[in-house]
Amino acid sequence: MKFKAGALFAGIGGFCEGFKKTEIETVWAIDIDEKVERTYAINHQAERFIRADISEISDSKASGVELEPVDVLHAGFPCQSFSMAGDRKGFDDPRGKLFFELIRVIKEFGDKKPPILVFENSPYLQIGDRGEWFKKVKTEIQRLGYWFKDSNAIVIDPQEHLSLPQYRPRLFMVALSRGHFRSGRFSIDFGSETTPVRLSELVDFNGKAHERYYLDPENRYYGMISKEKQNERETLYQLRKFRVRVKDHCPTLTANMGLGGHNVPFLFDGQGLRKLTEYECSKLQGFENFLFPDSIPSSAKYLQVGNSVHVGVARLIGKAVREKLEAING
Repeated sequence: MKFKAGALFAGIGGFCEGFKKTEIETVWAIDIDEKVERTYAINHQAERFIRADISEISDSKASGVELEPVDVLHAGFPCQSFSMAGDRKGFDDPRGKLFFELIRVIKEFGDKKPPILVFENSPYLQIGDRGEWFKKVKTEIQRLGYWFKDSNAIVIDPQEHLSLPQYRPRLFMVALSRGHFRSGRFSIDFGSETTPVRLSELVDFNGKAHERYYLDPENRYYGMISKEKQNERETLYQLRKFRVRVKDHCPTLTANMGLGGHNVPFLFDGQGLRKLTEYECSKLQGFENFLFPDSIPSSAKYLQVGNSVHVGVARLIGKAVREKLEAING
């Protein structure tokens, strides 16, 4: 049995790709970014992409956009205002306020609201503003008619839970409709998805990349990183201000990679010291056979990858979501 999903704040489709692997097909996806649209289009050709501001989306003919009812709606709503590394303005930030637009769109489905909601954000959302942010999220979801409590919010890290070589703890919130389910119980089987993947399976430590990825030996950061060089081949180096962090795994890939500077992790390969390529970053995010349009700049590619949900984590959640949907459609 196939189920349908809708995507808000879709990005390049991490949720969409992961859910597809569990035969939950995305039938519409919405994002405001024109460059994201181009990347999404060449990787998810059969899916309907709507480029629009969520505040302009309404499930009515008057808006010009009719959204097909779906079995599950997933959304990685903007996290900058809820991140510990951000400005921590929460719902006082215009980006934080977009959460309420998400709630509004779901509400407008009326009695055709999705049986399951899946939201993604920064783990700091749970504790920021002394827990008031999460309390607000919980209240809004419950008012929509969904089971949702603290146990429905799960922090998942690809490295810890899936034995993958990127440290990326993210908060996933799963809500079940009171009209479809007798309780809000939701759990994930982490044991079935733990085949270890080595960093060298996703990052080329022996080949040669394009010259634009290499750091000039005259650059001051070249000397800083070189002083920390390890004999182990599978090592990445992360610059944080004036410190070099040495990692045997990939640190969290963030949207800041698209802002220039030295936000992209470095490695030594057979030719010199270089940063991870956009395609290596996409592999570390769980994408397979992924394509970027030549028409968008490298900075946008890094930003898109850093903003994405990890495909493997999305697949894990999708598997548990599918089991829930099968239980009410069997």
